[in-house]
Amino acid sequence: MKSRENLVRLKQFQVNEKRRQLMQLDSMIAEFDRMASELELQIVAEEKKAGITDLNHFAYPTFAKAARQRRDNLKNSQHDLAQQRAAAESLLAEAEAELSKAEALESRDRNTRDADGTGRSAMIG
Repeated sequence: MKSRENLVRLKQFQVNEKRRQLMQLDSMIAEFDRMASELELQIVAEEKKAGITDLNHFAYPTFAKAARQRRDNLKNSQHDLAQQRAAAESLLAEAEAELSKAEALESRDRNTRDADGTGRSAMIG
């Protein structure tokens, strides 16, 4: 049955799309982590250069404050992406389950057609 084959292809596309989304989220999380680490190094260097590590000190470097805020924002975004990744993983598991069901139905239909002798195979050439 052509409709079952189309259903299987659709489900395979959906599974591949979910996997692509997961890979994209993973790369974004890794990129945010790398950027936060670089900012942390810049903060430490700026504090060392100024000799002030107390955030509440009046002469605390403005760049270090801005870098701290940026790093914190990146960490929050990274946390949000981790939550999105968890949701995407569950959606992937659902899509994979639907794909396996569709493949099982298509395989059953193919076996039924072959057993009935209605399955046609012709060689053109």
